[in-house]
Amino acid sequence: MVKFAHLADVHLGGWKQPPLQELNTQSFKKALGICIKEKVDFILISGDLFDSAFPQIDVLKETFAEFRKLHDAKIPCFIIAGSHDYSVSGKTFLDVLEKAGFCKNVENFEERDGKLILNPTIYKGVAIYGYPGKTSGLEIPDLRRIVLNDSPGMFKIFMLHTVIDKAKGTLPIDSLETSKLPSADYYALGHLHIDFQYGNFVYPGPIFPNNFQELEDLEYGRFCIVNTNAEPSNAVKKIELKLKEVISLDIEVNNALFVTEKIISELEKKDIQDKIVLLRLRGNLEIGKNSDIKFSQIEEAIKRKKAYFFLKNTYELKTKEANLEIKIEETEDVEDGTIKNYVKQNTSDFNKFVPQLIDILSKEKQEGETTEVFFGRLFDESKKVLNF
Repeated sequence: MVKFAHLADVHLGGWKQPPLQELNTQSFKKALGICIKEKVDFILISGDLFDSAFPQIDVLKETFAEFRKLHDAKIPCFIIAGSHDYSVSGKTFLDVLEKAGFCKNVENFEERDGKLILNPTIYKGVAIYGYPGKTSGLEIPDLRRIVLNDSPGMFKIFMLHTVIDKAKGTLPIDSLETSKLPSADYYALGHLHIDFQYGNFVYPGPIFPNNFQELEDLEYGRFCIVNTNAEPSNAVKKIELKLKEVISLDIEVNNALFVTEKIISELEKKDIQDKIVLLRLRGNLEIGKNSDIKFSQIEEAIKRKKAYFFLKNTYELKTKEANLEIKIEETEDVEDGTIKNYVKQNTSDFNKFVPQLIDILSKEKQEGETTEVFFGRLFDESKKVLNF
């Protein structure tokens, strides 16, 4: 039997702010370092190693350096693509990692009689199956017709990057019925950034929180080490990746004229040195306007106390101006909010394509890629989404 690590949702290159992008990278490095120290037999990464199918060069350099350490330690890594590092063109930098001999993409299937037959990757008597995640849950209809090519007598691992019914909670999204999945000994899940286990269905959580809300809820990254020799109740060991403490302030605001002093006063009571400070403002402004909140003074106070990084979220802060409801949002919130408002106001079959097209059009031109090739790539991927 074996001991293996289960990682998911690394999202290297995801944070736009350099200090948080560095923490994301450091969290990944720490996870791999623990895997080497624990002498795991192999590592699984269940999708979204990168935040996009075409990450930036500096992100790739860091990633290759870490995979070389695994290679030198003779620890193989098995991966699948996730909804972020998946590409409808079928070309991603996961292929480059595989070509370099640093990992093995276990996606291997054939279509027959309306079924998707998954073939295993065999390692140390373990049969590893995998199917990639896709944008907007497009993998779910495929997963409902999956059949595993049998591997008698072996421990079976099924890697998926999707949402299962037992874990989605109240989210208004499609989910995969666990009862419709073929039998396996361990389901290595990714996609939902939660620490969740239902029997042998496991989401390990992200290697590092990927947005403001996740920093509030999770504070730090995590992954799992699974020992198949242990009793079932103790087989999955949760590993926490605590790099920086998170300090959260959640303040209700109705008077913009005095809230700056209130926030600074609250900060003075806390030890925030070398910590991530999160400020969430919510409420309806009855007095004053958004510009009356002196964020520059707040940031200066935080800087004086030597915090590691400061993030604010004012998505739920509203003001009465010309009878319009105005929200100041983080950059990450604008896209989601715009899509939701558009879909709500414009009922159309086209709406199902919007998230995928936004994802494609947000891709960056790669180093050395000509403008003509770049636009051609975006055009080809958009046509495939729209079935043109």
